[in-house]
Amino acid sequence: MNTLSPRVLLVRGMLAGLLAGVAAFLVAYLLGESKVDAAIAIEEAGEAAHDHAEAAPVSRALQATAGLGTGTLLYGLALGGIAALVFCFALGRIGRFGPRATAALVSGGLFVTVALVPFLKYPANPPAVGDPGTVVRRTTLYLLMIALSVLLASGALILGRRLAPRLGNWNASVIAALAFVAAVGVSYAVLPGINEVPEDFPAALIWQFRLASLAIQATVWTTFGLAFGFLAERAIAPAAAPKEAVQPTS
Repeated sequence: MNTLSPRVLLVRGMLAGLLAGVAAFLVAYLLGESKVDAAIAIEEAGEAAHDHAEAAPVSRALQATAGLGTGTLLYGLALGGIAALVFCFALGRIGRFGPRATAALVSGGLFVTVALVPFLKYPANPPAVGDPGTVVRRTTLYLLMIALSVLLASGALILGRRLAPRLGNWNASVIAALAFVAAVGVSYAVLPGINEVPEDFPAALIWQFRLASLAIQATVWTTFGLAFGFLAERAIAPAAAPKEAVQPTS
């Protein structure tokens, strides 16, 4: 890593992010779009009953294909670049792990901190759920939860590293993980909740939509971890095996 430019890993991280975006698009299209259509149908039925229905500026077919694909690709590209920079910092600093193992740990950690922890406090909702007047407040709280999760995870890592020389890696890791869970629980209790689901909205549809949203996030980070681990290993030690195979001639 001393002679490898972070730019090399950044480019590979963005490429892995694009692959993750493609995988996320497939999962979102197959699992999520039917739930979105069902929610939109409920919303339009309510608007029609009150004579407030308006034509959408962008067709639903375009939203579900080109719009969805563009969004997931840009999302994967951005997260891939960020995760690659985190990988550059983590490699060799979180233990004696190789590139693939480090990529897996980074991907798993980022999935927990930027996806799972915020999701458990502020889960995704389908269209027709939520007051349009509170969208800024809801977005702010969600981003705040992401920031808190990342800060708490960073603090847990620092705590684990400082305790490791005295308690051993395993005990230090367990204590750091428990501290992170406890701190997240306190954050959940302090931050305000959001409950804007209409009473007559199908609970099963909300549950299915949220599961699909979580599946998309899991797909993004799993695909990135596998793809980037392979690409990073090739970049860090591209010709290790051939060099070992070459024997000097006498």
